[in-house]
Amino acid sequence: MIEKFRIEISRIFVAAIIIVIALSDSMWETRAPFVCAILFMIGCILVGIASLGRLWCSLYIAGYKTDSLVTEGPYSLCRNPLYFFSLIGAVGVGFASETLTLPVVLFLIFTIYYPFVIKSEEAELSNLHDAKFKTYFQNVPRFFPKLSNFKEPEEYIVKPAVFRKHIFDALWFIWLIGIMEILESLHELHVLPTIFKFY
Repeated sequence: MIEKFRIEISRIFVAAIIIVIALSDSMWETRAPFVCAILFMIGCILVGIASLGRLWCSLYIAGYKTDSLVTEGPYSLCRNPLYFFSLIGAVGVGFASETLTLPVVLFLIFTIYYPFVIKSEEAELSNLHDAKFKTYFQNVPRFFPKLSNFKEPEEYIVKPAVFRKHIFDALWFIWLIGIMEILESLHELHVLPTIFKFY
């Protein structure tokens, strides 16, 4: 049930984060500018990893998400690689805010909310794929990748039209960093007020 509202909840959450960022600034900006540069660089690296990872996952599940049980590529490493890369991306966006507070908050929110989504989706997959999912469940970790499990086919049929629709979803962390840079420029031009300051 909860996975049906996951996208809507995620959009509301992203909008709330953008509002907070729009009205806040980093305490490091005036106290230690080099810290801002380091935090932003860490954020960009994590967002890059997350975006590539989400594209990789989308390549495998675009058009196959529930019709068949995908167990190869990133899905051979863990059962929820899309959410694993999403966590990396969320933390990356937090670091790109040039604060330490936001990545911690995003990490905590993610770890509180997404286990419910994952359990709900696993129950659905168990009903759809029964014995095959049970074997997959027993051999592949839920969240953190197990590199020794990796396997990929020599060929894989991709549905281009479906994958094309998934590209935007896979890259929204990059869009967020772009939005954050625009908001930072608006702060510097004194167009947006600064209500909150975070370390």
